[in-house]
Amino acid sequence: MSEIKEHLYYSDEHEWAEVIDARTVRVGITDFAQSQLGDIVFVELPSPGTVLSAGDGMGTIESVKTVSDLFSPVSGTVVRINESLNDRPEIVNSEPYGEGWLVEIEIEGPGEEAVKHLMTAEQYAEYIESD
Repeated sequence: MSEIKEHLYYSDEHEWAEVIDARTVRVGITDFAQSQLGDIVFVELPSPGTVLSAGDGMGTIESVKTVSDLFSPVSGTVVRINESLNDRPEIVNSEPYGEGWLVEIEIEGPGEEAVKHLMTAEQYAEYIESD
C-alpha cells in the first residue's frame, strides 16, 4: 500500500503539494507514482523563474521503464529546484515526500487558496484505489 501524508494535497496527476509558508508551495510526486514508475534515473525540472499555471507541464521524470511528464499542481513562479536530483534522482524513490521533492513555487495569494482545488489525503487514497 502506498504511503499518503495527511498534511499534503494531491493532484490527479499524482503530484503532491505542501504549503511551507504563506507564499511558497513545495511540490513532489507521490509514493504511488514513484512505485508505478520503478527505478528513477533522471529528472528534468523547470528553471527558477519559470511561471506556471496549475496543470502546466513542468518537466519529465525518467525511470528504467518509461518517461513521464510532470505537472504543476499550483500556479506561480518556480523559485527553487531540488538540485540534488541532478546527481541522485533515485532519492525520489526512497524519499518521495522528503529529500525527493522537486520544486518550490511562489504563489500569488495565500497558500491554502492555492491548494484548495487539490485532493485531501483521504480523497487521494480513494482516487488511487479506484485507479
